Amino acid sequence: LTGAQDGSVRMFEWTRPQQLVCFRQAGNARVTRMYFNSQGNKASTTCRCGVADGEGFLSIWQVNQTTSNPKPYLSWQCHSKTTSDFAFITSSSLVATSGQSNDNRNVCLWDTLVSSGNSLIHAFTCHDHGATVLQYAPKHQLLISGGRKGYICIFDIRQRQILFTFQAHESAVKALALDPSEDYFVTGSAE
Repeated sequence: LTGAQDGSVRMFEWTRPQQLVCFRQAGNARVTRMYFNSQGNKASTTCRCGVADGEGFLSIWQVNQTTSNPKPYLSWQCHSKTTSDFAFITSSSLVATSGQSNDNRNVCLWDTLVSSGNSLIHAFTCHDHGATVLQYAPKHQLLISGGRKGYICIFDIRQRQILFTFQAHESAVKALALDPSEDYFVTGSAE
């Protein structure tokens, strides 16, 4: 899956030189993040991919479409300025997003199975100037987010509350990684 500054999103297969599908044409907002849902290889779950963009939107497609320019089955504006990252929480029915919104609700939980007007489950007011990255820890049901000012926030998604906030860097947090046992996480910054 490839995404570009021009907003285009294309999917390729390793053994074929041409694209399989063009999910978005050039001329859309720049792509900020893309993921496949991790449950997509199971026979009972349809494989999906999500694309976040610079205008605050998150769009999700079913991957096994036969048309060359499929429409997303879900597309909504998650943040008023930009959606910088997201994570599939439960298959693709629950999604967390990070970004920048005018009201500082910069980390949000969304239910994709309800109408777009009712899909916001919870919005966390955090990260002045926006959240840049997001990592989901499934064993502990935690979200870890990094912000533009170098802060890290850790959220309990079951209780929908912020557990910890601390400054890890002097500049924007650009990367988060979690070890498989969920004992440690690593942060990377703009400096």
